[in-house]
Amino acid sequence: MLEIVTFQLGPVITNAYLVADNNTKEAVVIDPAWDGQIILAEAQKRGWAIRCLWVTHAHFDHMGGTKALVDGLIPAPGVALHPNDLPLWRAKGGAPFFGIRFDSITEPNLMLEHGQKLQLGDHPVEVRHAPGHTRGHVIFYFPEDRALFSGDVIFQGSVGRTDLPGGAWDTLLASIETQVLTLPDETKVFSGHGPATSVGRERRGNPFLG
Repeated sequence: MLEIVTFQLGPVITNAYLVADNNTKEAVVIDPAWDGQIILAEAQKRGWAIRCLWVTHAHFDHMGGTKALVDGLIPAPGVALHPNDLPLWRAKGGAPFFGIRFDSITEPNLMLEHGQKLQLGDHPVEVRHAPGHTRGHVIFYFPEDRALFSGDVIFQGSVGRTDLPGGAWDTLLASIETQVLTLPDETKVFSGHGPATSVGRERRGNPFLG
């Protein structure tokens, strides 16, 4: 059984997700946004073992809790990112631009690619490259569970911003068209900010989509 715990963390209230197969007790953190110790404490309380950190993109508010999780776990979990976002990661996710200081960051050690197949316990997961918000943005789709973790590609009634370095409006819309709207309407969408939605709801009512 797939279980999802949602946290709203950090200076811009980013959604971080602790996702687990409750049968195997294996877990991942999708977008360890901030306050990694809070996420770790919840996993320990539930008896879940965090195996990996899956990062949709390298903006600071989606990876600010990485170091606390890596430092707090033995063995240390893998840190997965698309290579196109490595320069942004190494620039501390743009945090200095917003006056936010990181003492240090942990380098990703697992590179994601479009179409890659991952596994969480008994649950298959598909990596989809969906650039436009950043060059290396990916989304994580659990086909058997009809669940999509969309980062900052699409939100309830909105879409990701494209005015930061690496953003491109036409590219973002193309990513939504090919990587999100091709999924079944009943797919639940867990976004990087705000409440969950569904593919069908956004297909029918998102004002940014034609």
